[in-house]
Amino acid sequence: MPSPERRIPPIQAQTPSTEAHVPASAEVQTPPLDEQPPPQQFVEPVPQDEVKVSIRNLNFFYGQTHALLDVSMGIPNKAVTAIVGPSGCGKSTLLRVLNRIYGLYPGQRAEGEVLLDGQNILDRKVHLPWLRSRVGMVFQQSTPFPMSTFDNVAFGVRLYENLRKPELAARVEESLRSAALWEEVKDKLDRSALSLSGGQQQRLCVARSMAVRPEVLLLDEPASALDPISTAKLEDTIVSLKREVAIVIVTHNLQQAARVSDRTAFMFLGRLIEYGTTERVFNNPRTARAADYVTGRFG
Repeated sequence: MPSPERRIPPIQAQTPSTEAHVPASAEVQTPPLDEQPPPQQFVEPVPQDEVKVSIRNLNFFYGQTHALLDVSMGIPNKAVTAIVGPSGCGKSTLLRVLNRIYGLYPGQRAEGEVLLDGQNILDRKVHLPWLRSRVGMVFQQSTPFPMSTFDNVAFGVRLYENLRKPELAARVEESLRSAALWEEVKDKLDRSALSLSGGQQQRLCVARSMAVRPEVLLLDEPASALDPISTAKLEDTIVSLKREVAIVIVTHNLQQAARVSDRTAFMFLGRLIEYGTTERVFNNPRTARAADYVTGRFG
């Protein structure tokens, strides 16, 4: 019996296409980030009277690479905000916008607004030394200067203020105490800071930042190179310091974010996906991406 003839639907008249035929088996090309549809997002607003830094429609570029896409969030005062997400999601980039350290490198630019107490710090008229005295930063690797412990802490104070020796000594002690380091170094302030342990050096960097009395402290994976004991001391320092300043910490350690932060932001592919209280984000994430990340399904 002959096989039934296959019926072919009529071809509708249309303008001939000049595009090449792409086989069904060909790999689908992913469009650039700024052309992809925005993913599901859930961002809890921070009460206006608690906001220290307001980020509005922030976009950031490394040359032609679009690294941050329309990020908007409020950072509360006297609280710890953790930024988490997989490598390359834009966490550290966001942090570096907040004190404009990216300006040290050609070809990098930010668009949008970052308001510190209502003033847009992305305005070209902003005096950068003034900004960095208000927004301190501690990096992933400790960066002690090759000088004494005392001079490390006093460095920024001497740059911005003209204090007498007794006042300077008091400021150094105050800052070392705030970083939970005073008792460990008070008898060797004149020794090189390079002789301190890794954990002590990182807390020294915190003390150096706090010595100029900033209003915001940025921490870029500050415990990634520390042992568990040093990490615990640093975390205690962070929790203590939030009584004085707004703190933003980037971390890959979800347990650390849960321990020290009041709010958590989850980023993915340059976008802010979820933001809210740490308890809510970890226990009741509203987006599928955040749920997968905090439960360890990816990252």
